[in-house]
Amino acid sequence: MKILGIDPGYDRVGIAIIEDGVLIHSECFSTSSKDSFHKRLCEIGIKIGKIIKEFSPNIMAIESLFITKNQKTAMRVAEARGVISYEAGLKDIEIFEYSPPEIKVAVTGHGGSDKAQIIKMIPLLLKIKAKKALDDEYDAIAVALTCQSHIGSKLR
Repeated sequence: MKILGIDPGYDRVGIAIIEDGVLIHSECFSTSSKDSFHKRLCEIGIKIGKIIKEFSPNIMAIESLFITKNQKTAMRVAEARGVISYEAGLKDIEIFEYSPPEIKVAVTGHGGSDKAQIIKMIPLLLKIKAKKALDDEYDAIAVALTCQSHIGSKLR
């Protein structure tokens, strides 16, 4: 069973595909701040559609939106999440959502873990070849691992 993990955003989107404890693909997709917000949403949709077509995931796991002081940013991330969920829905991919504390507990065992602790744990939980460059990519891997952990017995 392939799990598509997503760390949503409109500036950067973390993307990961895991299957049976192995990282198949991961990347951080960026949109240009010079483009209109609507064009950026379209680019995200196109990219997620291509990833779904290329890897044929069975499940998508996405980080749920957390409350932020910047309402404009929260709204825009919510819109990006909508586009991403729409693309999964087109292919009838089941979607699971996980909060940041749930992800931290699943990966490190502690809901108050920081990014460095999550990054340190990922290679211990998953076969991963190269160090990833951006936090968004690690976050997507962590979301996929959380899904694998929560529904692992149901996937077999």
